[in-house]
Amino acid sequence: MSTPVVGFFNNKGGVGKTSLVYHLAWMYAELNRRVVVADLDPQANLTAAFLTEEEIEDLWTPSPRPTIYGAIEPLIDGTGPVSPLPPKMVNDMIALIPGDLDLSLFEAELSDAWPRAMDGQRRAFAVLNAFSTVISHAVQKTGADLALVDVGPNLGALNRAALINCSHIVIPLIPDLFSLRGLQNLGPTIRRWRQEWHQRLNQHPDSVVTAPAGDMQPVGYVMFQHRERVRRPTRAYARWASRIPEMYGRHVLDDKGPFIDNIDDDPHCLARLRHYQSLMPMAQEARKPVFLLKPADGAFGGHLAAALDAYRDFERLAKALAARVNLPD
Repeated sequence: MSTPVVGFFNNKGGVGKTSLVYHLAWMYAELNRRVVVADLDPQANLTAAFLTEEEIEDLWTPSPRPTIYGAIEPLIDGTGPVSPLPPKMVNDMIALIPGDLDLSLFEAELSDAWPRAMDGQRRAFAVLNAFSTVISHAVQKTGADLALVDVGPNLGALNRAALINCSHIVIPLIPDLFSLRGLQNLGPTIRRWRQEWHQRLNQHPDSVVTAPAGDMQPVGYVMFQHRERVRRPTRAYARWASRIPEMYGRHVLDDKGPFIDNIDDDPHCLARLRHYQSLMPMAQEARKPVFLLKPADGAFGGHLAAALDAYRDFERLAKALAARVNLPD
């Protein structure tokens, strides 16, 4: 069975997507799963979560850079094919494909390659397969059980190329109007990208033997509970949360209903997670996930109890996601 490649995607920013990928990677390491984490967001926030500024500067200084951009740079400048470099080992279980601010320079070429692939042009497929090549190489080199892919909050060519590499997609949400409206755009877009990629594969299958299947199968959503805001009562968030099962089913899964209005009973809800706002500064200072905070990091009393709760929350989520993507025991 091929290694699951799970993309985390929402065209609405500020929903906890990068933090979710970061914490899941650490939890899979806790569960003795080897994981490749690919930072395909040009903002490189996931890379900044794993590495210090000094480590990132060291990655961005040499040529070729051991980053996602460094791997695809030969293809961009016409000097050769994609040249995957060994991923950055965070520890024995987590391998990072570091992000790069220059990745945004690849957007125009990806946009141009999309229509050219319909003519069976080999370079167009090489461009569109670039992320798949890099991630597949990292998975093979590390023997990873799965790959987690972080992308930016938009519906552009860069994310399209990143997500056609994904076998599965998880959608992080918060219970507000903007997340719900985002689902209306996100679901039809994923289905269109899947259909259009399959059309391109059929145009020249002999030249794209190693191309990703582009399944992009939605396997569920993760809802982060609201942050308290002035004049935003809890009941307002509950109202938005009650609409998520229908909006997800209707727009992401293209179901006709009937739909439930209780998120706790929705089988597509992988987890409800707190923001753990009080723990985040402490975790960032300690450079670890919130659920691994200890008294030595300053987590006492209620903070330590919250860290233990977070461990249980993310353990349940990691196991639920593993089951959805058919990860072997």
